[in-house]
Amino acid sequence: MTRTIRIGTRGSALALTQTGTVADALRKAGLEVEIVKVSTPGDRSSAPIAEIGVGVFTSALREALLNKQVDVAVHSYKDLPTAPERGIVLAAVPPREDPRDALIARDGLTLGELPPGARIGTGSPRRTAQLRALGLGFEVVPIRGNIDTRLNKVVDGELDAVVLARAGLVRLGRADVITETLDPIQMLPAPAQGALAVECRVDDVDIEHLLRSIVDDEATRAAVTAERAMLAALEAGCSAPVGALAEVVEDLDADGSVIENVSLRGVAAAGLDDEGVQLLRASAVAGKSEAEQLGRDLAAELLDLGAGALSGPGRESR
Repeated sequence: MTRTIRIGTRGSALALTQTGTVADALRKAGLEVEIVKVSTPGDRSSAPIAEIGVGVFTSALREALLNKQVDVAVHSYKDLPTAPERGIVLAAVPPREDPRDALIARDGLTLGELPPGARIGTGSPRRTAQLRALGLGFEVVPIRGNIDTRLNKVVDGELDAVVLARAGLVRLGRADVITETLDPIQMLPAPAQGALAVECRVDDVDIEHLLRSIVDDEATRAAVTAERAMLAALEAGCSAPVGALAEVVEDLDADGSVIENVSLRGVAAAGLDDEGVQLLRASAVAGKSEAEQLGRDLAAELLDLGAGALSGPGRESR
């Protein structure tokens, strides 16, 4: 292929770094690549994500793709709406960075060392619900802004700590600021956190083939497929109080042969208000080829437990 592949991305430092990993993989394979910055509504607004809606960081990229301004779009997978977009295909899911959440606290403190009443900043209802459910008496403060803006709130003493995705900090070379990487037992990450979604037009089969053969990671795709299927079946948007984490694990079948399964854990907040929060948890395992059904089955279990009470600004309309 002699044409230059135009890769669309948001203009933030994190988005450019993430897109750079995809561009580097294509260049290493001998392809010409151009990175095109696309401004999105999410970049232009300081309002909470729950208010400005699902897809605020992805709609402009997808529009540029469909209008043939770019050939490829790279997203943080967790930002994508769960509903498919007509004319667009998910061509590749690159190897995932560590999906866990990270605490950045004053004086190098861990979550357990922060005192009751400590002010912890996050813009995520999912993190808010799980922090409250710990019962440690924290005050959870809603925040927006890029990574530096959030970190500075701790440095300046406005907050005692913030919770961010570990993946973003690692990709930006800022892992040194992390005072604790949160165990998924304490806080399950957002579905597909740490993963990228690489899209192209459905009729651009040459680009799709290149991306799948050069960039796609089969194990990551299987894991995030299960997580996103759970999210979709719960009819919850990307900012809803839902967490999920799947891993591809080796197991033995009845004949003693090694097989690969997907192990999935999920959590949903049945209530999130000033009076507290109830978390519903479930887990299951299935074959790697059954990842999507696994996600739907776990969602059904959570719904049976009461996750049907999920509602509010994070919920997608259908």
